[in-house]
Amino acid sequence: MLENNKDNSRKIEDELNEVDSSSSENQLINEKVEETSDNHSTTEDEDHDNENEQVLEDFSELSIEELVVSLKKLIDNNPIQQIKSSVDQIKNAFNEKFGDLLAEKKQAFLEEGGESIDFQFTHPSKSEFNKLLSDYRVKREAHYASIEKKLNENLEKRLEVIEELKTLIDEAEVSTMYKNFKAIQEKWNSIGGVPKSTYNDTWKTYQHHVERFYDLLHLSNDFRDLDFKHNLDEKIKIIEKAEALANEKDINFAAKQLQELHKIWKEDIGPVARDVREEVWQKFSDATKKIHDKRHEYFKEIQSKYDEMIDQKMLVIAEINALDISKNTTHNDWQKSIDELEALRKKYFDIGKLPYAKSDEVWQKFKKATKKFNAAKNKFYKEEKSEQLENLQKKMALIEMAESLKDSEDWEMATNAMKKIQSDWKKIGHVPRKFSDDIWKRFKAACNYYFNRFHQQKNAVSKDQQVIVDKKMEFLESLKTKEKFKKEEVFEAMNEWQDLGRLPKNSRHLDSKFNKLIDATLDNLSLDKNEVGFLKFKNLVDSYFENNDYKKLDGEQLFVRKKIDEIVREIQQLENNLSFFSISNKNNPLVLNVKKQVNEFKDELTLWKEKLEYIKKLDY
Repeated sequence: MLENNKDNSRKIEDELNEVDSSSSENQLINEKVEETSDNHSTTEDEDHDNENEQVLEDFSELSIEELVVSLKKLIDNNPIQQIKSSVDQIKNAFNEKFGDLLAEKKQAFLEEGGESIDFQFTHPSKSEFNKLLSDYRVKREAHYASIEKKLNENLEKRLEVIEELKTLIDEAEVSTMYKNFKAIQEKWNSIGGVPKSTYNDTWKTYQHHVERFYDLLHLSNDFRDLDFKHNLDEKIKIIEKAEALANEKDINFAAKQLQELHKIWKEDIGPVARDVREEVWQKFSDATKKIHDKRHEYFKEIQSKYDEMIDQKMLVIAEINALDISKNTTHNDWQKSIDELEALRKKYFDIGKLPYAKSDEVWQKFKKATKKFNAAKNKFYKEEKSEQLENLQKKMALIEMAESLKDSEDWEMATNAMKKIQSDWKKIGHVPRKFSDDIWKRFKAACNYYFNRFHQQKNAVSKDQQVIVDKKMEFLESLKTKEKFKKEEVFEAMNEWQDLGRLPKNSRHLDSKFNKLIDATLDNLSLDKNEVGFLKFKNLVDSYFENNDYKKLDGEQLFVRKKIDEIVREIQQLENNLSFFSISNKNNPLVLNVKKQVNEFKDELTLWKEKLEYIKKLDY
């Protein structure tokens, strides 16, 4: 039958040349889709891509226990093939913190006299963490083993289909071969991906036998024309879909859909008639170019955005490195620096997320900068902890002293000792926080107990003192009933009040009431202003002297001396101003006013000097 159709073979072969795998169309398709992974051979690769696209998080501030919890949540709540980078980060952070802890424990062991060979250290979190890592590896290996198994099974199925196609060609029956060929095509297209290393060879082998089939197909022009028409219709549909994708806003979605269209064009649809081949391909190529141009522009913008974000993040890293912690000597200093670092960390993360490939180098620099800060901080607090333990011992010693004195009745000795203890307490720095409240309560209780006893005994009113209180209260009430006073009566009242005796400390308020009454009475007398002022002053300092309140007496004397100095300066200033006026201006109103002020200040100065002389005469 083949010999009877030799005349048509050349024409048919020319029309079917487009199925050649090295044709310009196939070459262009390969060029267009090389930017994206092949759908039939990259299931495993896509898993790795997903891992690489993870955005890094900061696990460096978590404790060992928190890192274990984070790893468990990560494994339990995420696809196993998408967490490799995060697992690596947690593992690195855990190893670093556990290494520091191990070194610290070993150092403490050696300092206590232990030998390095005898050192052993276990931590429950270490065992749990290792088990989680082991479970993760088992699951991950099982995942990729399952993928590899499925890919190999698909390879076997595709090889079986190739064998079916070879058998169809070798045992061709014109009446059924086209129908059987279509069934084989559908079976081929329904099979999933194969190992990437075998994909090209398998596809080329399949295409080779497809070409052999079409070499036979020229025996039936009806079948050939029908197939050409079907293929043209399918390719036009693909072109329409590609043209529609050119208007898709989501460029990543459009690129993935275009990849699928290229796969269908390449693998699922056969050739078309020669006279429309270039036209059909050119339309598909034009639509493809539009999508790829948009994709290139999109990635160009993304790249620019990522570059800008990297620059911003690098500036933040520079700010972290520039933090001046050299003068941090107190907890408050470090708290301020820690707040500044946290603000910069927030600023770093607020800039946005970068893909793994872009962020790894920046992330390592960020970690290095924060690690440098944290190392200095940890060193300070480690030394601070040692100093705080020493402070704790010092304060405990003071507590024991205070508790030993709290029941003492040697009031002078105990009071001086307790005051010194309180002063020493204030000079001692911080203690570990877990002890601070307890030792303060204990110290405060001992001090309060003693001083409450001290003030109770000091303020206790004897029978004799109570008599004085009662007499002075009675005398004060009698003065309140008197409507008018003469000058002599005021002096008598002042003297009698002093003669009644000294009030106990808890009744000194009666002195204040008496002084207010005398001041009001003096204001109502027709006395010279300076005389009234001096009498009020005399009454006040006499009450201070009577009560041995030397502190207030010193205060009054200091106040009087300051007033004298102020008035002297005022007089000197005014007299200096007068020197600028000529003798002829002596009747000038301004000159007269200044002279008046000078005389008033001199009268006031006389009063304050009298006050100073009086208080100096008091023997205290």
